[in-house]
Amino acid sequence: MDGGGRGGRGGGRRRLFDNDALKLILLKLIADTPRHGYDLIREIQTLSGEVYAPSPGVVYPTLTLLADMGLIAEQPGEGSRKLFAITNEGTAHLVEHQAGLALVMERIASLAQKAERTDGAPLRRAMHNLRMAIQGRLEKEGADAQTMFDVASLIDEAATKIERL
Repeated sequence: MDGGGRGGRGGGRRRLFDNDALKLILLKLIADTPRHGYDLIREIQTLSGEVYAPSPGVVYPTLTLLADMGLIAEQPGEGSRKLFAITNEGTAHLVEHQAGLALVMERIASLAQKAERTDGAPLRRAMHNLRMAIQGRLEKEGADAQTMFDVASLIDEAATKIERL
């Protein structure tokens, strides 16, 4: 299931789920607990590991479509936000499309796993710490040529250990 909702982090928007996939995701999340549109966007973003957030311009029309299809119904809510709950027809639709839903939810989970594997924040922090330690040591009085060679040797040793991982 491909294309559809828009969203992403950095570098512009990209289509990750087609309309049918987004309908299933929204319906499943509403089946879990009645939700507002903004809550649905945030939940999809969380489930995807902060990699994908469908735009309101895709989510709200899809919610209207699901309501028109009789799969969700607006509930009394707080303020101006519309709260949606699943209907019996919506539950039946999820059962009928269980295989497709499983594929879509697996895809969202794989986005989160990929994001977790490629999150460079710990490495950026460690590289920053290394840089600051090196600058601090080399700026100290008495950082002679031998000190520079010792620091370079430690960095080379770390690089060799990283290559062996």
